[in-house]
Amino acid sequence: MAYCRRVTEIAAKTQSALSRILAERQTEGRVPGIVGAVARSGALAWSDGVGSADLSAPGVPPTADSQYLIASHSKTFTAVAIMALRDEGKLSLDAQVQEFIPESKHEGITVRQMLSHISGMQREPVGDVWDQLNFPDRAELIAGWNEAERIGKPHHRFHYSNLVYSVLGEIVARLDGRSWYESIQARILQPLEMRRTTVGMDGGPAATGYYVPPFSDVPVKEPLIDIGAMAACGGLASTAEDLVRWMMFIANPTDEVLSKDTLDEMCQPQTMADVDRWQLGFGLGFMLFRRGERVFVGHTGGMPGHITGSFVHRPSGTAGVTLMNTTSSPDPATIATDLIIKVLEDDPALPTPWIPGTSVPDELVGILGTWFSEGNPFVFSVKDGKLQAAAPGLPSWKAPAVFEKISEDLYRTVSGREVGELLRITRDATDTPTTLHWATYLCTRQPLAFGEWL
Repeated sequence: MAYCRRVTEIAAKTQSALSRILAERQTEGRVPGIVGAVARSGALAWSDGVGSADLSAPGVPPTADSQYLIASHSKTFTAVAIMALRDEGKLSLDAQVQEFIPESKHEGITVRQMLSHISGMQREPVGDVWDQLNFPDRAELIAGWNEAERIGKPHHRFHYSNLVYSVLGEIVARLDGRSWYESIQARILQPLEMRRTTVGMDGGPAATGYYVPPFSDVPVKEPLIDIGAMAACGGLASTAEDLVRWMMFIANPTDEVLSKDTLDEMCQPQTMADVDRWQLGFGLGFMLFRRGERVFVGHTGGMPGHITGSFVHRPSGTAGVTLMNTTSSPDPATIATDLIIKVLEDDPALPTPWIPGTSVPDELVGILGTWFSEGNPFVFSVKDGKLQAAAPGLPSWKAPAVFEKISEDLYRTVSGREVGELLRITRDATDTPTTLHWATYLCTRQPLAFGEWL
């Protein structure tokens, strides 16, 4: 399977506006080199670079093939691997960590808590690793895990933890019988053809990381560091082109890597990180970044000399990526989503052409039309041969309920309102539907008060 083989068109005026966004952020943020990319309809649609990928070659901007350290983007790969193992029956999200790491001395910490940063564990491994730049190997990671403090109650509040995701990487390694990176390669990178997503730099075209001091304009080169067993929380490097592939997978997953149902599950809110304005939540491994009426799924990353962000608006399949070679930068989530919003508002993709259906299943003919439940109307209709229901005037952004047949006159709601609930059809002697029971609530052809049917 391949992504990014086709370049979708974005209007020239919109492309200029996207390049202006990059140029303004590069200037205002004093970023040595910034690259941005937009994808839609499964393909890279636009990319541009401003500044210098390496100040030893000033004026040569980074490109979509320039590799950056993507840091905490790595967590999203770890999370997908965990969910794939769950789907294979090798773990439960509510299993506790000691089931996989028997030497763990922390009890009651579940995989679900770990994925969504609500375990209460401290943020970093013991030993002031970011001060000393001395990072643990696998044995030292688990020893340090046992020494680490559980600073909060589970589910009490969001608390971001690199330590927890490093341990999730160890769980992946133990369950998969190979290193975390080998597992990520086999499960994700190779199927998605993400050839330049590696632990550390791969030796190809790359951006050099810098720190830009606040009181001078002379950048200082940052060291490239190996974070050892913390790779599962932040060890990957990648390119804008590869991250486009990743965002397109999140928008439209392939079963070879992870099913759509499981990816949808990962994008369900587990906790709210921003409890003041509800603009940032977390799913199972993904940031859920809300701007206005839209929610974007993705992650940011920060390493010495590298700040990055990748997000996708799943309903439209439109993604934005930004990579910067600086330690201190403008907010990458805002830049990435600014790129998406500019495209969505100035040059939205054409709507999918309407395609007529070919038939209505005989058993659904008598169901079509308006039914009333608790005095409220619902219109039952058929699309692509499937029964669906929606309240009149339902906003375009809100999907109707869709049903799948289980047996004669019994259906399951598979998406939309009352997902998971049953729809039961009752007919009279002439085979005419007389009532529906949806999620046990009575639906009739005429609006009735409670008890009036009796």
